[in-house]
Amino acid sequence: MQRIEAKTLLPGAGEPVTDGVVVLDGPSITYAGPAAEAPATPGAEVSQAPAVMPGMWDCHGHILGTAKFSGAELGFTHMSVRGARAVGDLRVALDAGVTSVREVGGIGIFLAGAVADGSIAGPWLHAAGAVLSTTGGHGDFHELPLEWLHSLTERGVELRICDGPQECVRAVREQLRREAKVIKVCTSGGIISKVDDPEHQQFRTDELAAIVEVAGMAGRIVAAHAHGKAGIIAALEAGVGTIEHGTYLDEECCDGMRETGTILVTTRLVFDSLAHSPSLPDHAKRKFDKIGHRHAEAIALAHERGVTIASGTDIGFSAGTEVMAWGQNGREPQLLVESGLTPLEAIEAVTATGPRTLGPQAPRSGQLAAGYDADVLTLDADPVADISVLADPDHITGVWRGGVRFKG
Repeated sequence: MQRIEAKTLLPGAGEPVTDGVVVLDGPSITYAGPAAEAPATPGAEVSQAPAVMPGMWDCHGHILGTAKFSGAELGFTHMSVRGARAVGDLRVALDAGVTSVREVGGIGIFLAGAVADGSIAGPWLHAAGAVLSTTGGHGDFHELPLEWLHSLTERGVELRICDGPQECVRAVREQLRREAKVIKVCTSGGIISKVDDPEHQQFRTDELAAIVEVAGMAGRIVAAHAHGKAGIIAALEAGVGTIEHGTYLDEECCDGMRETGTILVTTRLVFDSLAHSPSLPDHAKRKFDKIGHRHAEAIALAHERGVTIASGTDIGFSAGTEVMAWGQNGREPQLLVESGLTPLEAIEAVTATGPRTLGPQAPRSGQLAAGYDADVLTLDADPVADISVLADPDHITGVWRGGVRFKG
């Protein structure tokens, strides 16, 4: 049994508790609340800290085991090499306070079991497997011949081209066979991909309907990469669970998301990182220059219109690289505050809201409450007073995942 005593307890959802206590018994929390009401815990290991909160969720990450986004790098670097690199990335993320990752395309689907059985140290991984894309869409490596791309897909590379409802059905079932916890689709073009336009819709409505139907039959929700309004509306009409990015959200989109309960996964970090990247390819820079300014406005509008917001970064590169590297995940809450959320709202977005992005697959996580998973952080400062402390792993003094202490 472990007992954590803190000057400030941040439950994830709700108001802070002054002079709080959290009691961990194996993988679960048995008490979280005021010290005056805490049970006696004779023999417990006691930790003390200025602040305690749930472990952070990154609801949009990519475990790639690479230092850059390149079709050649992802497709032709041996999977064992990328997996070896990813082990270090997972540990860095855990030390930065990330205890759960919703991985929306990458090799995390192959590593999730090794994390769960304790073979490697890292956040819990709730993976999508391959990103589903149309031919020529955002998930298509345009610089490679198409026949090469199909060959790479067969080898397990983290993308899947599918056109037409029947092929879309098959692609979803392939990810389910890999034990995917969420299905990821690209309903609009993207920035890094070479020839597609972020404002254009990808996948027809009948294709999206087939994807959502088959995912739903297995209790999985669909996460839709969507920048442009047409892709957002098509995704909402098909019944997806989350919109990723949402760059061209407007009032109509926000109202539709609120009415359907669709969650916006923010990814402010990728936009902030691209704005400061000296190595952005020319085609991506042209696209970013056109739409980059719009994203912060979209997040602010979504918050104003009452859309449920979850924190995700779009991080994908190995730790120590220039931008969007594992370990920088805690910058997202700070960027959300800059977009209009209060510090408490940003903390809820990075903790309690995280599991909701998995729908029926959600674990009992993201809150300090009895019966929830013992995924807990201690900090040397109160993030409500200064949200930037979450961005610096040095401020995170203790990390427990499943009741096991990995840091501190």
